Amino acid sequence: MESFFPIIGSYVEWDLKGLLLFAVVFILTADYIKNRRPVGFPLGPRALPIVGNMFTVDQSRAHERLMELAVTYGNVFSLQYGQKWTVVLNGFETLKEALVTKGDSMVDRPDLPLDVGRGGKLGVIMSNGNFWKQQRRFAISTFRYFGFGKKSLESVILNEFIHCAEEFRGYKGKPFSPHLIVNNAVANIICQLVFGHCFEYGDEKFKKLMLLFGKALQIEASVWAQLFNSFPWLMRFVPGPHHTVKQIWKDVQNFIREELNDHKKSWDPSEQRDYIDCYLKEIQMSKEQDDNTFDEENLIICVMDLFVAGSETTSTTLRWAFLYMSKYPEIQEKVQAEVDRVIGQSRQPSMEDRANLPYTDAVIHEVQRMSNIVPLSLPHATNKEVQLGGYTIPKGIMIIPNLTSALFDKNEWETPFTFNPGHFLNEEGKFVKRAAFIPFSAGKRQCLGENLARMELFLFFTSFLQHFTFSMPDGVEPVMDYCYGVTLAPKEYKIHATSRHEPL
Repeated sequence: MESFFPIIGSYVEWDLKGLLLFAVVFILTADYIKNRRPVGFPLGPRALPIVGNMFTVDQSRAHERLMELAVTYGNVFSLQYGQKWTVVLNGFETLKEALVTKGDSMVDRPDLPLDVGRGGKLGVIMSNGNFWKQQRRFAISTFRYFGFGKKSLESVILNEFIHCAEEFRGYKGKPFSPHLIVNNAVANIICQLVFGHCFEYGDEKFKKLMLLFGKALQIEASVWAQLFNSFPWLMRFVPGPHHTVKQIWKDVQNFIREELNDHKKSWDPSEQRDYIDCYLKEIQMSKEQDDNTFDEENLIICVMDLFVAGSETTSTTLRWAFLYMSKYPEIQEKVQAEVDRVIGQSRQPSMEDRANLPYTDAVIHEVQRMSNIVPLSLPHATNKEVQLGGYTIPKGIMIIPNLTSALFDKNEWETPFTFNPGHFLNEEGKFVKRAAFIPFSAGKRQCLGENLARMELFLFFTSFLQHFTFSMPDGVEPVMDYCYGVTLAPKEYKIHATSRHEPL
């Protein structure tokens, strides 16, 4: 009898181990069966059970790693994130076919749990279908009304440059960080269009807002974001920066809500001062329509979208431009010589000058190409089955367009990994457009603020080089490495901005 209980205990112990082993095998087998690649689906690297390819891609340089994987698996390949399949597109020709030729099949945005915290399917960036079409159409027509991409907006940009230049001169040639100054200057352009007023450079609340944008965009491209989007039910209980990004977007929305409430106090439906005024009027006019998508909550998300898209990318490009001019002083000198010859120093630049400044225009484009501001664009999703690259991609699959692969495509650029303004010049020294230059993406989801961004970059960059010479502090070499996020920002640096002549 005494030997009976040890036998029973041993049996129970082995029974529990067997049950546990069975459970593990069952889960792994079920995961394999559930997540097998569909017939005709793009190939890709082997995925781990449960997490898939979550750790196949280094999230600190995802765009580069995806280009490396394309060498093995082709320009159209698949990855599994958690329980969901994703298709990655590489190479200019592939991107053009997907986003332009077959763009109607990939015009949607995917449902990502982390986006719920920033507005879900509201706004103009992450919305779909008729909702997106209405909001995009309204934004474009409203900004066009306020001179979007036209000469009337030039004075707003050039006046903001004057304030920015005063800030630069205030350092009297000593090294300083241009980060928040440039952010404020560029953001003030969109503020003028959206809010009808600008913010002082010393406004601590606004400076904090600008820093929050950059932080949120870094977190949203991190492995924490991937984990949350794959396992939201679990990650809600796990501490980490994915909770921080939710709070950031909440703070931004509260900031916009305060602006909206102030706006409404002086709102006159017969007078359109800015985007908010126009939107409030649209709410009033559309409230009886069956397919109405206009309300105050959506207004807040639209303003946030326009704010981020209209400030972060352009200001980041200018910060890269200062670094490239410091790294290549001979290029900086050629730009200044061309600007001095065409514009001189007695007047401000105009968009009409661009045709006579081919080298300057080429340098701006090369800065955009090399800095590669939005390396993976924003994700798309298929709204129906589509054939691409010899594969069948079902409806509801997330698509990642690797814009980096077009901007550095060896089949499209003579020296893809070298800063070379000659990429945009012909043998006569005239500016030439390049089809593979798609930093604003392509197709129907192409950045709606492209015209504004092009105007800002040309007028700001030309004005900066007209008035300043940029160089690094003594003994410091320019660091061309990036901080990875939805946007690629340069690592923090300090720079000399030496005034070339007395201010206008």
